[in-house]
Amino acid sequence: MSQPAVVSDSVWKKFARGERHDSLRDLVPWAAKRLLGREKSDELAQQEFWALSNVAFEVHPGRALGIIGPNGAGKSTTLKLLTKILRPTRGRCHVVGRVGALIEVAAGFHPDLTGLENIFLQGAIMGMKRAEIAKKLDEIVEFAGVSGFIDTPVKRYSSGMNARLGFSIAAHLDPDVMIIDEVLSVGDSAFQDRCVKRMQDFKKQGVTIVFVSHNLQAVSSLCDEAILLHREVRASGPTATVLRTYVQSYAGQPTPELNNDLNIVGAALSDPAGNDVEVLAPSEKLRLRVDYAAAAAVRDVTFGFMLYRSTDRLIVYEGNFPDHEVGIGPLKSGDRFSVCFEFAAHLARGEYFIECYVLHNPTHAFMSTLSPAAMFSVEEMRTCRGVVDIGLSASVIDSHPATLSL
Repeated sequence: MSQPAVVSDSVWKKFARGERHDSLRDLVPWAAKRLLGREKSDELAQQEFWALSNVAFEVHPGRALGIIGPNGAGKSTTLKLLTKILRPTRGRCHVVGRVGALIEVAAGFHPDLTGLENIFLQGAIMGMKRAEIAKKLDEIVEFAGVSGFIDTPVKRYSSGMNARLGFSIAAHLDPDVMIIDEVLSVGDSAFQDRCVKRMQDFKKQGVTIVFVSHNLQAVSSLCDEAILLHREVRASGPTATVLRTYVQSYAGQPTPELNNDLNIVGAALSDPAGNDVEVLAPSEKLRLRVDYAAAAAVRDVTFGFMLYRSTDRLIVYEGNFPDHEVGIGPLKSGDRFSVCFEFAAHLARGEYFIECYVLHNPTHAFMSTLSPAAMFSVEEMRTCRGVVDIGLSASVIDSHPATLSL
């Protein structure tokens, strides 16, 4: 196997809360400690904390790594360490080749320079000659969609314009490694799609990609592997596996809301034959068994079923079934029963999870919720975008070949 193009080798990074040296009274003691060597990198002083702890991963040429996690997990800090904006407290970061990076909107742009001047500035920072940059200039401007403002100072640009120009520069100056942060979220959806397609083309050309995003759908479609970061690596491996772990972590466990007179105590997903299911093809039949236990006398309830796309929590379907419709009468304390939800997964490829709940109709209060009650993946290669599998096909029905005339 080839040598990795991006390496994070047991990296630790600490920061101090409210770290500021805006007076001689603060600065002199801090500088003295540094000069005397009393500030040890592996110890935490007062107000210090570890932003990253022992973060290790590798990315090989032509592969894409997604970094996911909640806000404050250290994702952007990791990218700043890879691009040498920050230095690790302990450990080592190593990137091989020319790096195209977009970490913050307008990062590296000089606000008083025009878009055109900043293109040449960024190219020079990346080590390119002026002639190389000029050769790519028209492509950069066209992709960014800022031709009408290319001679305007970038301080007049919107955040979306800055992001488009920044990504376009990073993507067109022949990078060996692309490092992209959540900053793409400020662009419109059409531009985000173009960015993801551009990065997919890069992968085919052997470019290495490190991609941070809260858009799990984009991570799913682009990245071969992922890590779940929360100051340390909580999970790593194939993207689908790590996304499942992340969804499971924020979806939680059964959560009684206003009372626990009727609780959901378990659930299991299977095919009609009773076999466990995790990965399936579009339109397969599924069966979700949900188990309930009554802790008091209960009547007039609704059993809810919600299907989400895991990568962006899009509600794909919600259905409600009154107790009399499923065949449940008034319940007394100690009653246990199960409800079987049967459905066909007419879904495009992606990651999905199911949430179940019990609603007390007279008060409209949620009695119990289970999320995720089940998780599964749909695999197919036809769909480009979307949620629903409509069984699309295409074939020639009327062909009139041209005839040669002499």
